[in-house]
Amino acid sequence: MKARVKWLDHMSFVGESESGHSVVMDGAPEFGGRNLGVRPMEMLLLGMGGCSSFDVVNILRRGRQAITGCEVHLEAERASEEPKVFTRIHAHFVVSGHELSEKRVAQAVQLSAEKYCSASIMLGQTADITHDFEIVST
Repeated sequence: MKARVKWLDHMSFVGESESGHSVVMDGAPEFGGRNLGVRPMEMLLLGMGGCSSFDVVNILRRGRQAITGCEVHLEAERASEEPKVFTRIHAHFVVSGHELSEKRVAQAVQLSAEKYCSASIMLGQTADITHDFEIVST
C-alpha cells in the first residue's frame, strides 16, 4: 500500500491514497491551522471506525442478517505527554435492521475487534479499546 501527503500551505495537507482518493487534513488553529480539514489523529480514529464498521456490516451480511444501517460512535482519550498516543478508545455500534440476532451482532463486533480490524488491533497496542452495541429494529 502506498500513499502520499503533500503540504498545501499554513498547516494544511492533502493526503492521496493509492486508490486515487484524496482528503484534506489541517492543524488546529493554535498550531497554525485554519480548521479546513480533519486532524491527523482524528483521521486515525475515523480509520478505526471505518475498518471496524466495514467488518461488522460484512460479517452480518454474510450471516444473512437483514441489516439496514450501522454507525459507530467513537470516544478516545490521549496521553497528556508527548507522544500523545491514544490511551483509551470506546466504540459504540448502533446496528439497525429487521429481526437482527443479538448473538450475531455481538459476534460480529467481537470478530472485528479480535480478528479482522487491523486498525483496531494496531491501535490496541497503546490504547485500551472497548466495544459495545445496541440494536435498533426497523
